[in-house]
Amino acid sequence: GDFLKKGHSARVLSPEEAEKLAKDQVLVSEFKQLKLEKEAQKNWDLFYKRNSTNFFKDRHWTTREFQELKACREFADQKLTILEAGCGVGNCLFPLLEEDKNIFAYACDFSPRAVEYVKKNPLYSTERCKVFQCDLTKDDLLDNIPADSVDVVTLIFVLSAIHPDKMHLVLRNIYKVLKPGKCVLFRDYGLYDHAMLRFKSGSKLGENFYVRQDGTRSYFFTEEFLSQLFKAEGYEQVVNEYVQRETVNRKEDLRVPRVFLQSKFQKP
Repeated sequence: GDFLKKGHSARVLSPEEAEKLAKDQVLVSEFKQLKLEKEAQKNWDLFYKRNSTNFFKDRHWTTREFQELKACREFADQKLTILEAGCGVGNCLFPLLEEDKNIFAYACDFSPRAVEYVKKNPLYSTERCKVFQCDLTKDDLLDNIPADSVDVVTLIFVLSAIHPDKMHLVLRNIYKVLKPGKCVLFRDYGLYDHAMLRFKSGSKLGENFYVRQDGTRSYFFTEEFLSQLFKAEGYEQVVNEYVQRETVNRKEDLRVPRVFLQSKFQKP
């Protein structure tokens, strides 16, 4: 069974969880942190080499995003242009293109290997999407997408993989291609998600920022931090809330707390 709660209050830690996080204050050395930053693309490329297209399940858009996309239309069959920033191997992209025939999608990813997987997918069609490799922190999206031309940008489990000091560069880059009055749909890891509590000591890079064993990194967002990040780049906040799920495994009597931030920010 699943327990679901939405709102503005962060998850409350158990005393054991609070103690574990309080103890874990030793940061990864500066030398190793610089190496991880330098090798970020290589580490994600290796991730996709190991997992090919099997790691992430296809995310069918029958839930929030699909409703949001419908709401973006001024009339029923209006053509929409979307950008999936950080498309991975297309787990969001292809279900969306299948379900909504009136969409043209731009899609980009940091990993050249992920982009190749997208291009090799039998559902890939240059008439309906344009996919390209891009480091959102430094490659200008305007090289591939006209200014002020995109109706919706999806940023789903992407920003958490980027160094907090560079996140604003991603939002600034996206802002240039988004039409005025249109939105970024955001979903990512929230503070005290189960994944954050599972890191072993020696994995901490900074406040709410950790490295996995494969060298990929993950940041866990607070509502306040995300709000400030977007507003500083000129966006207006529409929705920004925690989604707390408690997944219950009845056989093993395990309760796994999942915490995500689910948000929508608009370009004025």
